[in-house]
Amino acid sequence: MQFRQQALAKLQSPEELDLPVRLARPQGWLVLAVTVVALAAASVWAVTGSVASTVSAPAILTHGEGSYLLQSPVAGQVTAVLAEEGARLPANAPVLKVRTAEGETTVRTVAAGRITALAATLGQIISTGANVAAVEKVAHAGDPLYATVYVPAENAAAIPAHAAVDLTVQTVPAQRYGVLRGHVKSVDRAAQSAQAIGAFLGDSQLGEQFTRKGRPVAVTVALDTSSRTKSGYRWSSADGPPYTLASMTLATGSIRLADQHPVDWLLP
Repeated sequence: MQFRQQALAKLQSPEELDLPVRLARPQGWLVLAVTVVALAAASVWAVTGSVASTVSAPAILTHGEGSYLLQSPVAGQVTAVLAEEGARLPANAPVLKVRTAEGETTVRTVAAGRITALAATLGQIISTGANVAAVEKVAHAGDPLYATVYVPAENAAAIPAHAAVDLTVQTVPAQRYGVLRGHVKSVDRAAQSAQAIGAFLGDSQLGEQFTRKGRPVAVTVALDTSSRTKSGYRWSSADGPPYTLASMTLATGSIRLADQHPVDWLLP
């Protein structure tokens, strides 16, 4: 009988519009609000945000025009060594004297520069075209240094103009003095062979070293200067190392690539 009365009451007011209905608890509203805000922020970042990435590659400090290998124009015996390693010579300066069947010939520099290596010794028998010295093209002691970073070819297209570069120099303790600062000056259009790199640096072994993982693209980096440091260049630390930098010093360059927009990853 009691059940029948409840059923009749239900029929008289089936919707129970006068009773309050709880849609969600306060905790549920809080979770929903946080989720909506997070989704909105992610959507905005996907459209306007960017992801920065870098590429690291071997590098070397040189003067801007590189080096060249001085070759003997004749075959014969070296009778005199007229230059020393480290000496800075003008163009057409004597380096060696070679005795041939026709007489004595003087081997001279092609362009002004600094002798970085002498391959010929007194009394040595050399052939025509033999490499007798490596000469770095630098006319003045104050000529600035540059860094050449040999980047994998697949990363070269993503390097923007004037990109920031951090250089970890082999002769400078990075934990104490930090990294050397610079920016991209130019990016070569074609990958370089070991022979081309060796000719530019005046060292065939370096050409082989920089091409072990494939033919790289040379990126020329201008070093940021500073009048407050001993080296004359800007470092991530306040003062940098308490000594100057020498050319032909190996380093590792970290170049910032063009920013990538996340939304691009989702597009076909």
